[in-house]
Amino acid sequence: MGNYEFTIALRIRHPNIAPAEITRNLGIEPMHAWRAGDPRRDVAGGEISGTYRESYWMARLMEKPELAADRVSVESEVLRTLAQLRRAFGFLVTLKAEGGAADLHVNIFAREEFNLEFLPETLSLLGRLGLTVAIEVKPHPHDLGAVAPPSAPSSAPH
Repeated sequence: MGNYEFTIALRIRHPNIAPAEITRNLGIEPMHAWRAGDPRRDVAGGEISGTYRESYWMARLMEKPELAADRVSVESEVLRTLAQLRRAFGFLVTLKAEGGAADLHVNIFAREEFNLEFLPETLSLLGRLGLTVAIEVKPHPHDLGAVAPPSAPSSAPH
């Protein structure tokens, strides 16, 4: 182990849900959130032309990048996250039925080759919760301070 560092975020898209409803149902505070129809904003918070065409909510599930070790790995953190999200099963099922989508976004900063092994039980729980896993593998930066959290996607104006 120790061949990579990683972060995990939860991202939710929905045609029009209020971000506060997502926060209330999951009990997790978002880093970025907006509702469909809200004015678009730049990184400084100033309004720019157009409105968001869908609601978006994103929360980092880890304070900082973690070095994979015997006690922590992508697999163990995904399993821990699923245990937490299990409480919101009904909400996640409804979210998907309403045209929404949720995913765990894993950023991996690799130093050399490594492998990930997900147990069938983990994959089954991901499916039951309707969660996609997006894994992005990047070369490890030389300066750990350069590791950036997942960013909010740009949303085209409506």
